[in-house]
Amino acid sequence: MSELSARKWYHWYSPTDTPEEKKLILKLDLLLVPYAFVLYWVKYVDQTNINNAYVSGMADDLGFHGNELVQFQTIFVVGNVVGLLPFIYLFPRVPMHILVPSLDLGWGIFTLLQYRATSYAEIMAYRFLVSIFEASYFPGVHFVLGSWYRSDEIGRRGGLFYIGLTLGTMTAGLLQGAATQYLDGHNGLAGWRWNFIINAIITLPLAFVGYFLWPGTPDKPNRLVMKKSEIALAKERLERNGSKVRSTPFSWTLLRRIFTSWQFYILVFWDILFFNTSANTAAFLLWIKSLDRYNTTKVNQLGSISPALGIFFVLFINFSADLWIGRPAAITLASAINFTGLVILAVWNVPEAAKWYAYSVGYSAVAVSSVLYGWANTILRHNNEERALTLILMTAIATSTQAWIPLLVYPTVEAPRFPKGYVYSAVMVVLLVAMTQVIRIVYGSHGEKVRARRGSFSDESEDGEIHAPHGLSIDKDAGKHIQPSTVAV
Repeated sequence: MSELSARKWYHWYSPTDTPEEKKLILKLDLLLVPYAFVLYWVKYVDQTNINNAYVSGMADDLGFHGNELVQFQTIFVVGNVVGLLPFIYLFPRVPMHILVPSLDLGWGIFTLLQYRATSYAEIMAYRFLVSIFEASYFPGVHFVLGSWYRSDEIGRRGGLFYIGLTLGTMTAGLLQGAATQYLDGHNGLAGWRWNFIINAIITLPLAFVGYFLWPGTPDKPNRLVMKKSEIALAKERLERNGSKVRSTPFSWTLLRRIFTSWQFYILVFWDILFFNTSANTAAFLLWIKSLDRYNTTKVNQLGSISPALGIFFVLFINFSADLWIGRPAAITLASAINFTGLVILAVWNVPEAAKWYAYSVGYSAVAVSSVLYGWANTILRHNNEERALTLILMTAIATSTQAWIPLLVYPTVEAPRFPKGYVYSAVMVVLLVAMTQVIRIVYGSHGEKVRARRGSFSDESEDGEIHAPHGLSIDKDAGKHIQPSTVAV
C-alpha cells in the first residue's frame, strides 16, 4: 500500500500511471461518469416525483387521505427487488451499452403514462413498472465502474455519479414547483400531471444517447467508442491489480461457494444496515407542509434544501474515502452527521431551527452508498460472475427490507412526527458503523485481507483458472502450492 500512502489527496491519477493509462482513465471518465450521473439524476427525478406530486394536488384530486404515499413507495421497492433478479445472469452476459439504455427507455415510457392516472390502482401499476426498469441501474453502474477502475479509483467516480441522486431529488421538487406555478390547468391538466410529462421528455432522449456513448465493459466493450488498444490496456492494468476481466459460465461450484460462504452474508447484512439508516424520503416535505405557512410551490422549493446539501456530502465523503481518510473513517464521519439529525428528530420537542438542521443533513446518510459499493466491488474483483451475483443480491435483499419496514416505522398517518421511525434509523446507523469495522478487519480498506476457508483455493472455474476468495490476489502458479489452512492474512 506504499503507493496509496505516498499519494496526495488532490492527485487525480496515481503516481505509477503511465501517460497511456492517464489518457485511458480520462477517456473513461468522460464517457462513463457524465452519462452515469445524468441518467441517475433522471432516474431519481422519475423515482421521487411521486412525493412531490402527492403534496402538489394528486392526493386531493384522486382522493388519497390515508397511507397511499407509503404504499406507492412500497410497491416501488417490490418492483425494484423483482426487477433485479434477472440481472444476476445478464450483467456478465449482455453488453452493458445495450442493456442500460434499453432499461432507461422502458422507465421513461412508464413515467410518461403516469400523467393520465385516474385511480390508486393505476398509479400503483405504473409505479411498479417504472421500478422494474429502474431496478438494475444502480448496481449496473457499479458493476461497470468495477470493470474499468482500480480500487483506489472507484470511490471518486462513484461519488460523482451518485450526485445524480441528490440532484434528482432536489430538481424533482423544483420541477414540480415550476409545473404547479406555470402549467397548472394548462390544456386541462393539473400541475402534478404536467410534471410526469416533463420528466419523460427529459428521460427518453438519454436512452438513445447511451447506445452510442456508454463504453460497456472490457469483456463486452462498445467498439464504437473504445479502441482495441484501449481495451487491451484496460484489461492489463486491471489484471495487474488482481481483477479478473473475462467472464466465465455460471456453475454450481460457483453458486455453492458463494452461498456457503459466511463472507457473502456479512456483505449482505452490511448493505441491509445501510439501506435502513435514512429517514423516510418524503418526511421533510410532509413536515414543511404541516407548518401551514407555505404554498405548494414554496413547499417543493424548500424541500430541495436537503438534497442540495447532499451534493456536498456525497462529494466530500467519497473523495475523502479515496484520497484522504479512507473508507472506514469516511463511512463513520457521514454516519455521525446523520446520527445527530436523527437524534434531534427522535426527541422532536426541540426548537424549530434544530429541526431544519436535522432534515437538511439527512442526505449525509446516502453519501455512504458509493463508498460501500466501491468497497464491495474491490472485495469481489476476482470473479465477474461472483461480483455480479453478490452486488445484485446485496441490493435486492437490502432493498426488500424497504418494502415492509417503512410500513411499520414510517406510516404516512404518523407524519411528520414518525416516533418509531427516527429512533429505528438512529439504531441502524450505530450498527452500520460497527459493521463497517468488522468489514475493515475481515477484508481491509482495499480488500487486501481475507480469512480464507479451508479448501477455497482448490475451487476452480470452468475455464480451469484458480480464483481466490473475496479480496485476495494470488499468483496462479504460486496459488497451487499454498496450503489453505495456513492462510490468514
